[in-house]
Amino acid sequence: MNQQTTRLDRIDMKILIELQKNGRMTNVTLAEAVGLSASPCLLRVKRMEQAGYITGYGAHIALPKLGETVTVFTEITLNGHTPEYFQRFEQALRKVDEAMEGHLVSGGYDYLVKFVTRGLSHYQDVIEALLERNVGIAKYFSYIVLRTPIVKTELPLATLFGEER
Repeated sequence: MNQQTTRLDRIDMKILIELQKNGRMTNVTLAEAVGLSASPCLLRVKRMEQAGYITGYGAHIALPKLGETVTVFTEITLNGHTPEYFQRFEQALRKVDEAMEGHLVSGGYDYLVKFVTRGLSHYQDVIEALLERNVGIAKYFSYIVLRTPIVKTELPLATLFGEER
């Protein structure tokens, strides 16, 4: 099965919504929450995993409890705009542990990258190491996060796709 041949219905969407809330819930609890018996519910979950709709399960970590960190959003502009430039930069960025997200964007720069580091000097070390690798960075601008009042871990699936299903 692949994503193109697997269509999701209303119950599949309910399953995805519930799993976002608690990926560790038992299949029986999930089945009750979406109005199915356990066996058909498990089959649907397995089908969505195989089709690539569910890509993994994880834990949400309370980072401040572990120690001080700094989050920095960085606008990065490349020297060139050919597929080779994008590919070389993205390959290098994937190897940077502190790079948590990287987005190719339209507008005044090429990439918006989210870094999480131990502090500002650590961030500077990370960005300088990336520059030294000569991966095509023309310029960058850094934005230090002072506070994060909103963090959502659940996608608004019902809002985005609820009416179509």
